[in-house]
Parts: sequence; structure tokens; C-alpha cells
Amino acid sequence: MSRQDKIRACYQHCCLLHEDNKVMTNQSVRERFEIDKKNYSSASRIIADSVAAGLIKAAMPENESRKLASYLPFYA
Repeated sequence: MSRQDKIRACYQHCCLLHEDNKVMTNQSVRERFEIDKKNYSSASRIIADSVAAGLIKAAMPENESRKLASYLPFYA
């Protein structure tokens, strides 16, 4: 997948979870892209790129813990 494809897939994943009243996390992105737990930084990069593109946002912006971070689509 290209970088843009991963960003789009991350956004769509986030939207689907939002429709199910769930939030996207690093773990859910790893599961979606079948990324090993030890390669969590790959999922973090996809999430960061999606945030930079303005497609997703932090569910709790005041939470500074990267480990407990969760995300919502930009429109939520």
C-alpha cells in the first residue's frame, strides 16, 4: 500500500469504529494492518500521518499519554 492508501484506510477504519461507538487506538490499527506488536511504531506513523492530513483527531486532546491515546474521525 502507498502512504496515501494507508492514510485513507486508517481514516475509514476510524469511521467504522466510530459508527460502532468505539474509538481507534494504536492496537486497533495494528490489527487492521496486521502489524506485529513489536512494530507498533509503524502504526503510530500511520496514525500521525492521518492526524497531519486532518482526517482524524485525538478523542481526548488533554490526554498526553501516547499509550492511552484514542482517535475519532475529524467530523466527530
